[in-house]
Amino acid sequence: MSKTSYPLKLPQSIKAAAARLAKEDGVSLNQWIAVAVAEKVGVTETAAEFLHGKAEGAQPSDLLVFLDRAADEAPSPEDAW
Repeated sequence: MSKTSYPLKLPQSIKAAAARLAKEDGVSLNQWIAVAVAEKVGVTETAAEFLHGKAEGAQPSDLLVFLDRAADEAPSPEDAW
């Protein structure tokens, strides 16, 4: 696995929390951040693949069946623009 460096600027509070969690896990801050980024990448890619698979071939007109089932009433005041 090749590695590269990236200058990362974090708010002090985030860095302190990450450092505390890294210490609790018994790893370096660098390793903890690398794992956190890897986890986020994995979750994001998995969600994108899942949603792509569910939406594959869908057309906007496919939503009409759901709109037809919706009640014919005005939006509630908290939904108004």
